[in-house]
Amino acid sequence: INAEYMGDVARVEGSTYICCKDPADAGPTNNWADPEEMREKLSKLFEGCMKGRTMYVIPFSMGPLGSPYSKYGVEITDSPYVVVNMKIMARMGSRVLSLLTEDTFFLKCVHSVGCPLAPGQADVPWPCNPENRYITHFTEGEPSVWSFGSGYGGNALLGKKCYALRLASVMGRKEGWLAEHCLILGLTSPEGNQHYICAGFPSACGKTNLAMLVPTLPGWTVRCVGDDIAWMHVGDDGRLYAINPEAGFFGVAPGTSNSSNISAMAALTKNAIFTNVAMTPDGDVWWEGMTKEAPAELTDWKGEKWVPGCGRKAAHPNARYTVAASQCPVIDPNWENPNGVPMYSALI
Repeated sequence: INAEYMGDVARVEGSTYICCKDPADAGPTNNWADPEEMREKLSKLFEGCMKGRTMYVIPFSMGPLGSPYSKYGVEITDSPYVVVNMKIMARMGSRVLSLLTEDTFFLKCVHSVGCPLAPGQADVPWPCNPENRYITHFTEGEPSVWSFGSGYGGNALLGKKCYALRLASVMGRKEGWLAEHCLILGLTSPEGNQHYICAGFPSACGKTNLAMLVPTLPGWTVRCVGDDIAWMHVGDDGRLYAINPEAGFFGVAPGTSNSSNISAMAALTKNAIFTNVAMTPDGDVWWEGMTKEAPAELTDWKGEKWVPGCGRKAAHPNARYTVAASQCPVIDPNWENPNGVPMYSALI
Protein backbone atom coordinates (compact mmCIF):
# COMPACT_ATOMS: atom_id res chain seq x y z
CA ILE A 1 0.00 0.00 0.00
CA ASN A 2 1.41 3.37 -0.97
CA ALA A 3 0.19 6.66 0.45
CA GLU A 4 1.14 8.89 -2.44
CA TYR A 5 1.99 12.56 -2.24
CA MET A 6 -1.38 14.26 -2.67
CA GLY A 7 -0.31 15.98 -5.86
CA ASP A 8 0.90 12.77 -7.55
CA VAL A 9 -2.18 10.57 -7.68
CA ALA A 10 -3.15 10.50 -11.37
CA ARG A 11 -1.93 11.04 -14.91
CA VAL A 12 -0.87 14.64 -15.52
CA GLU A 13 -2.17 15.44 -18.98
CA GLY A 14 -1.05 19.06 -18.66
CA SER A 15 2.56 17.90 -18.29
CA THR A 16 2.37 15.25 -21.03
CA TYR A 17 3.95 16.15 -24.36
CA ILE A 18 4.33 14.81 -27.88
CA CYS A 19 7.65 16.02 -29.25
CA CYS A 20 7.81 16.23 -33.04
CA LYS A 21 8.77 18.79 -35.67
CA ASP A 22 5.25 19.52 -36.92
CA PRO A 23 2.76 20.46 -34.16
CA ALA A 24 -0.05 18.98 -36.26
CA ASP A 25 1.51 15.53 -35.83
CA ALA A 26 0.89 15.73 -32.08
CA GLY A 27 -2.84 15.42 -32.72
CA PRO A 28 -5.71 17.69 -31.67
CA THR A 29 -5.90 16.57 -28.02
CA ASN A 30 -2.21 16.41 -27.05
CA ASN A 31 0.33 19.00 -25.91
CA TRP A 32 3.09 19.64 -28.46
CA ALA A 33 6.70 20.50 -27.67
CA ASP A 34 9.73 21.15 -29.84
CA PRO A 35 11.91 18.01 -29.58
CA GLU A 36 15.25 19.80 -29.40
CA GLU A 37 14.09 22.27 -26.77
CA MET A 38 12.54 19.49 -24.70
CA ARG A 39 15.65 17.31 -24.91
CA GLU A 40 17.78 20.21 -23.70
CA LYS A 41 15.42 20.86 -20.77
CA LEU A 42 15.18 17.20 -19.78
CA SER A 43 18.91 16.58 -20.08
CA LYS A 44 19.49 19.20 -17.40
CA LEU A 45 16.80 17.77 -15.14
CA PHE A 46 18.04 14.19 -15.51
CA GLU A 47 21.66 15.06 -14.73
CA GLY A 48 22.39 13.51 -11.35
CA CYS A 49 18.69 12.89 -10.67
CA MET A 50 19.19 9.32 -9.43
CA LYS A 51 21.99 10.02 -6.96
CA GLY A 52 21.55 8.05 -3.76
CA ARG A 53 18.96 5.73 -5.30
CA THR A 54 19.07 2.32 -6.93
CA MET A 55 18.84 2.35 -10.72
CA TYR A 56 16.78 -0.48 -12.20
CA VAL A 57 16.95 -1.68 -15.82
CA ILE A 58 13.71 -3.31 -16.99
CA PRO A 59 13.62 -5.16 -20.35
CA PHE A 60 9.97 -5.72 -21.20
CA SER A 61 7.61 -6.92 -23.90
CA MET A 62 4.25 -5.41 -24.74
CA GLY A 63 2.29 -8.34 -26.08
CA PRO A 64 2.82 -12.13 -25.85
CA LEU A 65 6.45 -13.20 -25.94
CA GLY A 66 7.50 -14.14 -29.44
CA SER A 67 4.40 -12.75 -31.13
CA PRO A 68 5.14 -10.99 -34.44
CA TYR A 69 2.83 -8.22 -33.24
CA SER A 70 4.51 -7.60 -29.87
CA LYS A 71 6.91 -4.71 -29.24
CA TYR A 72 9.89 -4.54 -26.91
CA GLY A 73 11.22 -1.85 -24.64
CA VAL A 74 13.78 -1.17 -21.92
CA GLU A 75 12.89 1.16 -19.06
CA ILE A 76 15.49 2.66 -16.74
CA THR A 77 14.01 3.89 -13.46
CA ASP A 78 14.91 4.75 -9.87
CA SER A 79 11.51 3.67 -8.51
CA PRO A 80 11.02 0.21 -6.94
CA TYR A 81 7.26 0.86 -7.21
CA VAL A 82 7.67 0.99 -10.99
CA VAL A 83 9.66 -2.27 -10.99
CA VAL A 84 7.09 -4.34 -9.10
CA ASN A 85 4.19 -2.91 -11.11
CA MET A 86 5.96 -3.45 -14.44
CA LYS A 87 6.54 -7.08 -13.47
CA ILE A 88 2.76 -7.48 -13.39
CA MET A 89 1.75 -5.17 -16.25
CA ALA A 90 4.27 -6.38 -18.84
CA ARG A 91 6.34 -9.44 -19.61
CA MET A 92 9.78 -8.58 -18.27
CA GLY A 93 13.18 -9.97 -17.38
CA SER A 94 15.54 -12.57 -18.82
CA ARG A 95 12.89 -14.07 -21.12
CA VAL A 96 12.66 -10.73 -22.90
CA LEU A 97 16.43 -10.28 -23.01
CA SER A 98 16.76 -13.63 -24.75
CA LEU A 99 14.60 -12.30 -27.60
CA LEU A 100 16.56 -9.07 -28.09
CA THR A 101 19.24 -9.23 -30.77
CA GLU A 102 21.35 -6.49 -32.34
CA ASP A 103 18.67 -6.10 -35.00
CA THR A 104 15.66 -6.06 -32.66
CA PHE A 105 13.95 -2.72 -32.15
CA PHE A 106 13.21 -1.75 -28.57
CA LEU A 107 11.81 1.51 -27.26
CA LYS A 108 14.16 3.41 -24.96
CA CYS A 109 12.33 4.55 -21.84
CA VAL A 110 13.83 6.50 -18.95
CA HIS A 111 12.05 7.49 -15.75
CA SER A 112 13.03 9.22 -12.54
CA VAL A 113 11.05 10.46 -9.57
CA GLY A 114 13.38 13.46 -9.70
CA CYS A 115 14.47 13.35 -6.05
CA PRO A 116 18.18 12.62 -5.62
CA LEU A 117 19.34 11.74 -2.11
CA ALA A 118 22.43 13.16 -0.45
CA PRO A 119 24.56 10.81 1.68
CA GLY A 120 22.69 10.12 4.91
CA GLN A 121 19.53 11.91 3.76
CA ALA A 122 16.31 10.18 4.78
CA ASP A 123 13.89 9.35 1.99
CA VAL A 124 10.20 10.29 1.97
CA PRO A 125 7.37 7.73 1.67
CA TRP A 126 6.47 8.83 -1.86
CA PRO A 127 9.30 10.66 -3.65
CA CYS A 128 8.27 12.90 -6.53
CA ASN A 129 9.04 16.34 -7.94
CA PRO A 130 5.71 18.10 -8.56
CA GLU A 131 7.41 21.34 -9.62
CA ASN A 132 9.15 19.58 -12.51
CA ARG A 133 6.92 16.95 -14.06
CA TYR A 134 7.36 15.97 -17.69
CA ILE A 135 5.99 12.90 -19.46
CA THR A 136 7.45 13.27 -22.94
CA HIS A 137 7.24 11.21 -26.10
CA PHE A 138 9.75 11.64 -28.91
CA THR A 139 8.09 10.22 -31.99
CA GLU A 140 10.61 10.87 -34.76
CA GLY A 141 14.06 9.52 -35.59
CA GLU A 142 14.84 7.14 -32.73
CA PRO A 143 11.60 7.15 -30.69
CA SER A 144 11.84 7.27 -26.89
CA VAL A 145 9.92 8.14 -23.75
CA TRP A 146 11.32 10.36 -20.98
CA SER A 147 9.34 10.70 -17.75
CA PHE A 148 10.44 12.91 -14.87
CA GLY A 149 9.04 13.95 -11.51
CA SER A 150 6.08 11.58 -11.02
CA GLY A 151 5.85 8.13 -9.49
CA TYR A 152 2.20 7.52 -10.36
CA GLY A 153 1.56 4.45 -12.52
CA GLY A 154 0.16 6.15 -15.61
CA ASN A 155 3.13 8.54 -15.68
CA ALA A 156 5.85 6.10 -14.67
CA LEU A 157 4.94 2.64 -16.01
CA LEU A 158 6.15 3.62 -19.45
CA GLY A 159 4.95 0.48 -21.19
CA LYS A 160 1.31 1.38 -20.55
CA LYS A 161 -0.17 4.64 -21.86
CA CYS A 162 3.16 6.04 -23.05
CA TYR A 163 4.19 3.09 -25.20
CA ALA A 164 1.08 0.98 -25.73
CA LEU A 165 -1.11 3.93 -26.75
CA ARG A 166 0.78 7.13 -27.55
CA LEU A 167 3.96 5.81 -29.19
CA ALA A 168 2.24 2.71 -30.56
CA SER A 169 -0.35 4.84 -32.35
CA VAL A 170 2.49 6.63 -34.18
CA MET A 171 4.19 3.33 -34.99
CA GLY A 172 0.91 1.84 -36.16
CA ARG A 173 0.21 4.76 -38.46
CA LYS A 174 3.58 4.25 -40.13
CA GLU A 175 3.42 0.44 -40.21
CA GLY A 176 -0.26 -0.16 -41.01
CA TRP A 177 -1.82 -1.26 -37.72
CA LEU A 178 -3.86 0.30 -34.91
CA ALA A 179 -3.27 0.97 -31.22
CA GLU A 180 -6.61 1.78 -29.60
CA HIS A 181 -7.98 2.53 -26.12
CA CYS A 182 -10.25 -0.52 -26.23
CA LEU A 183 -11.17 -3.57 -24.19
CA ILE A 184 -11.31 -6.96 -25.91
CA LEU A 185 -13.79 -9.67 -24.88
CA GLY A 186 -15.04 -12.95 -26.25
CA LEU A 187 -18.82 -13.43 -26.23
CA THR A 188 -20.24 -16.96 -26.58
CA SER A 189 -23.93 -17.69 -27.23
CA PRO A 190 -25.89 -20.64 -25.83
CA GLU A 191 -25.40 -22.32 -29.22
CA GLY A 192 -21.62 -22.15 -28.78
CA ASN A 193 -20.98 -19.38 -31.31
CA GLN A 194 -18.10 -17.19 -30.12
CA HIS A 195 -17.41 -13.67 -31.31
CA TYR A 196 -14.64 -11.33 -30.20
CA ILE A 197 -15.55 -7.68 -29.67
CA CYS A 198 -13.51 -4.59 -28.94
CA ALA A 199 -15.02 -1.56 -27.21
CA GLY A 200 -13.56 1.92 -26.82
CA PHE A 201 -14.49 3.96 -23.76
CA PRO A 202 -12.59 6.62 -21.73
CA SER A 203 -10.73 5.75 -18.55
CA ALA A 204 -12.61 5.03 -15.32
CA CYS A 205 -16.04 4.51 -16.88
CA GLY A 206 -16.49 0.74 -16.67
CA LYS A 207 -14.25 -0.85 -19.33
CA THR A 208 -12.81 -3.32 -16.85
CA ASN A 209 -16.25 -4.27 -15.51
CA LEU A 210 -17.55 -4.88 -19.03
CA ALA A 211 -14.45 -6.84 -20.05
CA MET A 212 -14.95 -9.19 -17.09
CA LEU A 213 -18.73 -9.36 -17.27
CA VAL A 214 -20.50 -12.40 -15.86
CA PRO A 215 -23.78 -12.58 -17.84
CA THR A 216 -27.04 -13.34 -16.09
CA LEU A 217 -28.65 -14.47 -19.36
CA PRO A 218 -28.75 -18.29 -19.32
CA GLY A 219 -26.17 -19.96 -21.53
CA TRP A 220 -24.17 -16.82 -22.40
CA THR A 221 -20.52 -16.45 -21.37
CA VAL A 222 -18.00 -13.60 -21.55
CA ARG A 223 -14.26 -14.13 -21.50
CA CYS A 224 -11.76 -11.32 -21.04
CA VAL A 225 -8.84 -10.81 -23.43
CA GLY A 226 -7.95 -7.32 -22.20
CA ASP A 227 -9.56 -4.40 -20.37
CA ASP A 228 -7.78 -1.30 -21.68
CA ILE A 229 -5.69 -1.44 -24.86
CA ALA A 230 -6.01 -3.27 -28.18
CA TRP A 231 -3.36 -3.56 -30.87
CA MET A 232 -5.11 -4.49 -34.10
CA HIS A 233 -3.77 -5.73 -37.43
CA VAL A 234 -5.08 -7.31 -40.61
CA GLY A 235 -4.38 -11.04 -40.76
CA ASP A 236 -3.41 -13.13 -43.78
CA ASP A 237 -7.10 -14.01 -44.23
CA GLY A 238 -8.07 -10.33 -44.48
CA ARG A 239 -9.77 -10.25 -41.09
CA LEU A 240 -8.98 -7.80 -38.30
CA TYR A 241 -7.15 -9.37 -35.34
CA ALA A 242 -6.25 -7.91 -31.95
CA ILE A 243 -3.81 -8.62 -29.16
CA ASN A 244 -3.79 -7.24 -25.64
CA PRO A 245 -0.29 -5.74 -25.24
CA GLU A 246 -0.54 -5.75 -21.45
CA ALA A 247 -0.06 -8.64 -19.00
CA GLY A 248 -2.08 -7.22 -16.12
CA PHE A 249 -4.84 -4.91 -14.96
CA PHE A 250 -4.20 -1.45 -13.48
CA GLY A 251 -7.77 -0.82 -12.42
CA VAL A 252 -9.67 1.81 -10.47
CA ALA A 253 -10.44 0.34 -7.05
CA PRO A 254 -13.34 2.51 -5.76
CA GLY A 255 -16.63 1.08 -6.96
CA THR A 256 -15.14 -2.38 -7.56
CA SER A 257 -17.05 -4.99 -5.56
CA ASN A 258 -18.56 -8.44 -5.77
CA SER A 259 -21.66 -6.77 -7.20
CA SER A 260 -19.94 -4.68 -9.89
CA ASN A 261 -17.04 -6.97 -10.83
CA ILE A 262 -16.85 -10.30 -9.03
CA SER A 263 -14.16 -11.47 -11.47
CA ALA A 264 -11.79 -8.66 -10.50
CA MET A 265 -12.44 -9.24 -6.80
CA ALA A 266 -11.53 -12.91 -7.23
CA ALA A 267 -8.33 -11.98 -9.05
CA LEU A 268 -7.33 -9.62 -6.22
CA THR A 269 -7.19 -12.27 -3.50
CA LYS A 270 -3.42 -12.76 -3.98
CA ASN A 271 -0.31 -11.31 -5.63
CA ALA A 272 -1.81 -7.83 -6.01
CA ILE A 273 -0.60 -4.28 -5.40
CA PHE A 274 -2.99 -1.70 -3.96
CA THR A 275 -2.25 2.01 -4.31
CA ASN A 276 -3.93 4.75 -2.27
CA VAL A 277 -6.59 2.52 -0.75
CA ALA A 278 -7.61 2.38 2.92
CA MET A 279 -6.41 -0.28 5.34
CA THR A 280 -8.38 -2.16 7.98
CA PRO A 281 -7.00 -2.73 11.52
CA ASP A 282 -6.16 -6.34 10.59
CA GLY A 283 -4.18 -5.30 7.51
CA ASP A 284 -6.76 -5.87 4.79
CA VAL A 285 -7.71 -3.28 2.17
CA TRP A 286 -10.93 -1.32 1.67
CA TRP A 287 -12.32 1.35 -0.62
CA GLU A 288 -15.61 3.08 -1.19
CA GLY A 289 -18.11 0.78 -2.86
CA MET A 290 -16.38 -2.45 -1.86
CA THR A 291 -19.04 -3.28 0.75
CA LYS A 292 -22.47 -1.90 1.61
CA GLU A 293 -21.29 -0.90 5.07
CA ALA A 294 -17.95 0.74 5.75
CA PRO A 295 -15.75 -0.72 8.50
CA ALA A 296 -15.99 0.95 11.89
CA GLU A 297 -12.40 2.15 11.67
CA LEU A 298 -9.76 2.44 8.97
CA THR A 299 -6.43 4.01 8.18
CA ASP A 300 -7.16 6.17 5.15
CA TRP A 301 -5.01 6.55 2.03
CA LYS A 302 -3.09 9.42 3.63
CA GLY A 303 -2.23 7.34 6.70
CA GLU A 304 -4.73 9.04 9.00
CA LYS A 305 -7.40 7.49 11.23
CA TRP A 306 -10.77 7.30 9.45
CA VAL A 307 -14.27 6.54 10.73
CA PRO A 308 -17.63 6.62 8.91
CA GLY A 309 -19.12 10.09 8.79
CA CYS A 310 -15.81 11.91 9.25
CA GLY A 311 -16.33 13.80 5.98
CA ARG A 312 -13.35 12.36 4.07
CA LYS A 313 -12.90 9.60 1.52
CA ALA A 314 -11.09 6.60 2.97
CA ALA A 315 -9.53 5.72 -0.38
CA HIS A 316 -8.47 8.21 -3.04
CA PRO A 317 -11.06 8.35 -5.87
CA ASN A 318 -8.31 7.20 -8.27
CA ALA A 319 -6.97 4.47 -5.97
CA ARG A 320 -5.68 1.55 -8.01
CA TYR A 321 -5.07 -2.17 -7.96
CA THR A 322 -2.45 -3.98 -10.03
CA VAL A 323 -2.90 -7.68 -10.70
CA ALA A 324 -1.85 -10.21 -13.32
CA ALA A 325 -4.37 -10.97 -16.06
CA SER A 326 -3.63 -14.67 -15.63
CA GLN A 327 -5.33 -14.53 -12.20
CA CYS A 328 -8.65 -13.41 -13.68
CA PRO A 329 -11.14 -16.30 -13.43
CA VAL A 330 -12.77 -15.33 -16.74
CA ILE A 331 -9.58 -14.78 -18.75
CA ASP A 332 -9.99 -16.03 -22.31
CA PRO A 333 -7.98 -19.15 -23.25
CA ASN A 334 -6.70 -17.26 -26.31
CA TRP A 335 -5.67 -14.09 -24.50
CA GLU A 336 -1.99 -14.78 -25.23
CA ASN A 337 -2.47 -16.19 -28.73
CA PRO A 338 0.55 -14.75 -30.59
CA ASN A 339 -1.61 -14.13 -33.68
CA GLY A 340 -4.34 -12.36 -31.71
CA VAL A 341 -8.08 -13.01 -31.78
CA PRO A 342 -10.38 -12.17 -34.73
CA MET A 343 -12.57 -9.11 -34.27
CA TYR A 344 -16.28 -9.47 -35.04
CA SER A 345 -17.47 -5.96 -34.15
CA ALA A 346 -16.45 -2.77 -32.37
CA LEU A 347 -18.33 -0.60 -29.89
CA ILE A 348 -17.21 3.01 -29.82
